[in-house]
Amino acid sequence: MKTITEQNLRALVDALISDGKRVVGPRVAGTMTLYEPLTGGAELALGELPRRSAKETFLPLCETILTYEQGKEAVHLGDVDPVRLPETVLIGARPCDVAAAPVLDAVFSWDYRDEFFLERRRKTTIIGLACTGGDDACFCTAMGLSPADSTGSDLFLTPLKGGSFRCDAITDKGTALLAAHAGLFADGTGEPLPLAEPALGALDLEKIRAWLDGHFEDPLWEEIAARCAGCGACAFLCPACHCFDIVDEGGTAKGARRKSWDACGFGKFTNHASGHNPRDVQPQRYRNRIMHKFKYYVDKFDQRLCTGCGRCIRACPVGIDIAAVLEEINDK
Repeated sequence: MKTITEQNLRALVDALISDGKRVVGPRVAGTMTLYEPLTGGAELALGELPRRSAKETFLPLCETILTYEQGKEAVHLGDVDPVRLPETVLIGARPCDVAAAPVLDAVFSWDYRDEFFLERRRKTTIIGLACTGGDDACFCTAMGLSPADSTGSDLFLTPLKGGSFRCDAITDKGTALLAAHAGLFADGTGEPLPLAEPALGALDLEKIRAWLDGHFEDPLWEEIAARCAGCGACAFLCPACHCFDIVDEGGTAKGARRKSWDACGFGKFTNHASGHNPRDVQPQRYRNRIMHKFKYYVDKFDQRLCTGCGRCIRACPVGIDIAAVLEEINDK
């Protein structure tokens, strides 16, 4: 078994940056912790779950996918080559964030391969970190995960008593990273720290899926959506939500085509060019959020679009609790 001290973990960040890699990890930004590019190991902040998810590592809030310029005789298109994207190490990512990466792989490699997303995934090594602390909003165990779930990680760290971490190589990427920086790791053992205890236990996810299958129309949607402000905070903070819009920005002479995050809770998300909107009221939009996460995506890819991170619960300005919604459905 390999272990690494906290001091050497920070030295690993410095070494990776020296190797020319982009290193993303939890860092304190003002009053909150966020996953952001690190400039050194001293910035690594492992004390709490970052406010936003790690999906930004693979799916930026906004990115240019091509440029255009009107020439004398034709429009000249400029491709943005995904190969230019940097080698990246995502370090200190919690299981609820890491587990979302392979879930997103399914949709971005389905009928069309999104090479921007997939190239970032190919070029990223993920170092996951087991959770030893949580709060009342955490419910990863209800989604079939755990605070020590290594799903999606290449290398997985488990905090040990005394301040070191057990290191488990999960994939070839993880093994290669261990080998490349062998001097920072040591052989050894240790007693793991107690793991976090999520507030919500197991749910019968198949029962919930079956209920959703038969309750497209149900008073529950009106009841919940009566409070929903349609702000999109839940989708933007979620590690698994992935809706986006594509728009051309600029003028007739030149500009860029850009991909930006969107959310199914927004009123204009499904607005057609004709003016028709098939989901023109909030109950329909909130219903779609739950259906997409716990039925549609499961039907299509046999995976759920939720890892129980609890960010949507913490951030909702009107107190909508998705775990409580699932629990209510589970008890029906």
